[in-house]
Amino acid sequence: MSGTFNNPIVNGAPDPWMLKHTDGFYYFMMTLRDRIELWRSQSMTEISDGEKKVIWMPTGGDYGFNLWAPELHRIQDCWYVYFTANDGGVDETRRICVISNKSDNPMEGQWEWHGPMKTERAGLDGTVMELRGELYFFYAGYGQFPQYGSAIFIVRMKDPCTLIGEEAMLTAPTLEWEQQGGMAINEGPVILQRNGRIYLVYSASTTWSEDYCLGMLTMQLSADPMVPLSWSKSPTPVFHKSEENHIYATGHNCFTVSPDGLEDWIVYHALPYPGADVSKRSMYLQKFVWNPDGAPLFGMPAAEDIRLPSGGRHG
Repeated sequence: MSGTFNNPIVNGAPDPWMLKHTDGFYYFMMTLRDRIELWRSQSMTEISDGEKKVIWMPTGGDYGFNLWAPELHRIQDCWYVYFTANDGGVDETRRICVISNKSDNPMEGQWEWHGPMKTERAGLDGTVMELRGELYFFYAGYGQFPQYGSAIFIVRMKDPCTLIGEEAMLTAPTLEWEQQGGMAINEGPVILQRNGRIYLVYSASTTWSEDYCLGMLTMQLSADPMVPLSWSKSPTPVFHKSEENHIYATGHNCFTVSPDGLEDWIVYHALPYPGADVSKRSMYLQKFVWNPDGAPLFGMPAAEDIRLPSGGRHG
């Protein structure tokens, strides 16, 4: 059908991250394990045909292996990429690392290594929020919640590479739908700010489980994000598998907007059938809307005949 597209957009693309910058380009990253690669295109749905560049190639050591979930952020007129890495061993050696680039164009210039973020726990999936002139860092820290898994923590930032003060735990996987696949997991935090509220959307259960899904915390914009009681937790998933559309294990998402900025879109990875190997995780896109009460409404995962994003030549 003309004017539509089908999911998935990129096959074999776990942990997708898509950012629309003021230069009109979409920047895209995903887990490639042995390197950090950056793509850019003016089209959301044709991102795989865009420019591609390896921006970071590790040389071994404590943070040279298992590079996961890179995120590109523009903070204080500088580019930062936060990603997870370890020494090739177990989860206890895993940390969120950061590199930066002062060039206006992140496809150019030099990337500088700043090392691991000094989190209290081993963990993964670091992201940053700016609120009232302050920076906050969120990540998934390993522990016992109640089985071995991870919970979401927040800590203040002195600057984009430095944490300051004590951490606070915002959500642990205490609900049944957060404990599917053999471990109790909250991971992949990402932030939405809209309608006087902050929404923290996170992934729950194991990424190889067909029931991997999205949960959500909500906070009033005027509240203190460091106080756990500022956040209320949705009792059920806000986005989950669609057996009808053959989309399973929907998680590790981010958010972006259409080329004209008028539509909100969710970007996520999913599996094509129950029990599929994690190597088959692919990147999906779809538009979402807002409830009358101001909360996001993600709907059900869609596969075919999705209307192209507004304002783009090719979407």
